[in-house]
Amino acid sequence: MFHRRAGHRLNQKPAHARSLERNLVTSLVLYEAIRTTRKRARVIQPIFDGLITAVKNKEPQLAIRYLNRVVTDRNASRKLMEVLKDRFAKRTSGYTRMIAVGSRKGDGAELVDLTLLDSDKVVAQGPAEKAPKRPKAPKSEKSASSAK
Repeated sequence: MFHRRAGHRLNQKPAHARSLERNLVTSLVLYEAIRTTRKRARVIQPIFDGLITAVKNKEPQLAIRYLNRVVTDRNASRKLMEVLKDRFAKRTSGYTRMIAVGSRKGDGAELVDLTLLDSDKVVAQGPAEKAPKRPKAPKSEKSASSAK
């Protein structure tokens, strides 16, 4: 039965899902914007909100212990403690924004850009458009006559 099961889950084995969540949260902290599927974004939003709340409310030593259970990079935990704590000091919740960007070409999964609020970072778009081709130079008459 599904009674009393709150929250969102990923459909991988538990260890794989946990490592995926940790890596996504770490990337969100470091780069301030990531592109992922809608379901993955919904899973990591409350985790990230909990990290910010812990950093703001707990003593620094306890907050670092709490961060290191989730975040996999030392620079990410340092950024949370020094930069993001001050940025979100006046905000009580809702630290991220999800913007739909369409479907993935291979499997049709819904993609979203998950970005931190009050951030000027933008997720890198797909491959850049190709420059228009230059017109070919006309062949000289010598090469045309030698081909005969």
